[in-house]
Amino acid sequence: MDKRRTWRAQEQELVARWNSAVARHKEVVAEIAQAGGGSTSHALILKADKARAEIDALRRQVARLKVEFNSGKRY
Repeated sequence: MDKRRTWRAQEQELVARWNSAVARHKEVVAEIAQAGGGSTSHALILKADKARAEIDALRRQVARLKVEFNSGKRY
Protein backbone atom coordinates (compact mmCIF):
# COMPACT_ATOMS: atom_id res chain seq x y z
CA MET A 1 0.00 0.00 0.00
CA ASP A 2 2.93 2.33 0.69
CA LYS A 3 4.19 1.91 -2.89
CA ARG A 4 0.79 2.90 -4.22
CA ARG A 5 0.83 6.06 -2.14
CA THR A 6 4.32 6.90 -3.41
CA TRP A 7 3.32 6.20 -7.02
CA ARG A 8 0.19 8.32 -6.66
CA ALA A 9 2.26 11.20 -5.27
CA GLN A 10 4.66 10.90 -8.21
CA GLU A 11 1.76 10.93 -10.65
CA GLN A 12 0.20 13.97 -9.00
CA GLU A 13 3.52 15.81 -9.11
CA LEU A 14 3.88 14.94 -12.78
CA VAL A 15 0.38 16.24 -13.53
CA ALA A 16 1.14 19.48 -11.68
CA ARG A 17 4.42 19.93 -13.57
CA TRP A 18 2.64 19.18 -16.87
CA ASN A 19 -0.09 21.74 -16.18
CA SER A 20 2.39 24.45 -15.21
CA ALA A 21 4.58 23.78 -18.26
CA VAL A 22 1.58 23.94 -20.60
CA ALA A 23 0.40 27.16 -18.95
CA ARG A 24 3.86 28.73 -19.35
CA HIS A 25 3.99 27.69 -23.01
CA LYS A 26 0.54 29.16 -23.67
CA GLU A 27 1.55 32.43 -21.99
CA VAL A 28 4.70 32.73 -24.08
CA VAL A 29 2.82 31.93 -27.29
CA ALA A 30 0.26 34.61 -26.37
CA GLU A 31 3.08 37.11 -25.76
CA ILE A 32 4.57 36.26 -29.15
CA ALA A 33 1.18 36.72 -30.80
CA GLN A 34 0.74 40.11 -29.11
CA ALA A 35 4.20 41.24 -30.14
CA GLY A 36 3.43 40.57 -33.77
CA GLY A 37 5.17 38.41 -36.30
CA GLY A 38 8.04 40.72 -37.26
CA SER A 39 8.99 42.09 -33.86
CA THR A 40 9.27 38.85 -31.89
CA SER A 41 12.19 39.10 -29.52
CA HIS A 42 14.85 36.45 -29.24
CA ALA A 43 14.15 36.13 -25.50
CA LEU A 44 10.52 35.19 -26.14
CA ILE A 45 11.53 32.57 -28.67
CA LEU A 46 14.00 31.09 -26.17
CA LYS A 47 11.30 31.02 -23.48
CA ALA A 48 8.94 29.23 -25.87
CA ASP A 49 11.62 26.71 -26.83
CA LYS A 50 12.43 26.07 -23.16
CA ALA A 51 8.77 25.51 -22.30
CA ARG A 52 8.35 23.20 -25.28
CA ALA A 53 11.44 21.20 -24.27
CA GLU A 54 10.04 20.79 -20.77
CA ILE A 55 6.73 19.56 -22.19
CA ASP A 56 8.61 17.07 -24.37
CA ALA A 57 10.58 15.80 -21.37
CA LEU A 58 7.39 15.40 -19.38
CA ARG A 59 5.79 13.58 -22.29
CA ARG A 60 8.65 11.07 -22.26
CA GLN A 61 8.25 10.63 -18.49
CA VAL A 62 4.52 9.98 -18.93
CA ALA A 63 5.35 7.39 -21.59
CA ARG A 64 7.71 5.63 -19.16
CA LEU A 65 5.03 5.55 -16.48
CA LYS A 66 2.54 4.10 -18.96
CA VAL A 67 5.00 1.35 -19.87
CA GLU A 68 5.53 0.55 -16.19
CA PHE A 69 1.80 0.46 -15.61
CA ASN A 70 1.06 -1.70 -18.65
CA SER A 71 3.85 -4.14 -17.79
CA GLY A 72 2.50 -4.59 -14.26
CA LYS A 73 5.32 -2.84 -12.41
CA ARG A 74 2.92 -0.25 -11.02
CA TYR A 75 -0.22 -1.09 -9.09
